[in-house]
Amino acid sequence: MLVHHTLTGPEDAPVLVLGNALGTTTELWREFSLPFRVLRFDHRGHGASAPVAGPCSIEDLAGDVVELLDHLGLQQVYYCGVSLGGMVGMWLAAHTDRISRLALVCTTAWVPDKARLDERISLVRSRGMEAVADTVVSLWFTPACAPAVVQRFRAELLKVDPPTYLACVEAVRGMDLRPDLVKIDVPTVVIAAAQDHATPTELVRYIADELPDSELYVVGDAAHLAVVEAPRTISVILDDHFGNG
Repeated sequence: MLVHHTLTGPEDAPVLVLGNALGTTTELWREFSLPFRVLRFDHRGHGASAPVAGPCSIEDLAGDVVELLDHLGLQQVYYCGVSLGGMVGMWLAAHTDRISRLALVCTTAWVPDKARLDERISLVRSRGMEAVADTVVSLWFTPACAPAVVQRFRAELLKVDPPTYLACVEAVRGMDLRPDLVKIDVPTVVIAAAQDHATPTELVRYIADELPDSELYVVGDAAHLAVVEAPRTISVILDDHFGNG
C-alpha cells in the first residue's frame, strides 16, 4: 500500500522528505516554504493514506517511506521528521542508505514514561478518538497559540483511523532506538522546544549527545508541534542545515 504523498518544488533541487507527528497530516507544514523539491506524506491511516490492519512498528512505518522512495525512483534524500516522523527518520538513517542529511524535531529515541501512552491507548479503545483529543492537543501547543490553529489540528486528529492510530501509539510505546543512534553517520540537526512536555528537552538532547555528527537547537516559544508555532525559526535552521548539503 502506497501512502498518500505530494511532491512539489523545483525538479532540479534536492528532495527533502517531511515526516509528520503522530495524529497529524501534511497540514503540519502549511507555513513552510523551503528551496527544495519537497516530498510530503501522510502516515498510514492518517489524512489521505489508507489504514493498514494489524499492529505495526517503527520499522514498518519506515518501510512505508522506503516503498514511497522506491515508487518515485529516489535513491537518496534529505529528511526532516517531527515526533513520530523523527523516529521514522532515525530508523531510516540507521538502517538504510537512503538519507544523506537528517533533521529531528521534538522527538525521542525511547519513551521512559509509558503510563501516559497506556492511558491514551485505553481511552481510545474504550471511548474513541474524542476521548483523548483535548489532552493530546494540549501537548501540541502553548497557551499562546491561536485557537483557530488548535481547532484545525484537533479536527485533523479526529479524522485519523482509530485502529491505525492505536497501532502507531503502540509502536512508539514499544520502540527503543537508543542502540541505533551510533549507527547514524549523516549530518544531523536536532531541534527541541523549550515548552514541549511530550518530548522534554532532555530527551531530545540525549539524541544530539549520542549522534556522531549533530547540532542541537532549542526553540523557546513553542511546544511539541514547534514547526507550527515557530515555522520561521525552524525554516532558517533547516535551510541552513540542508542548504549546506
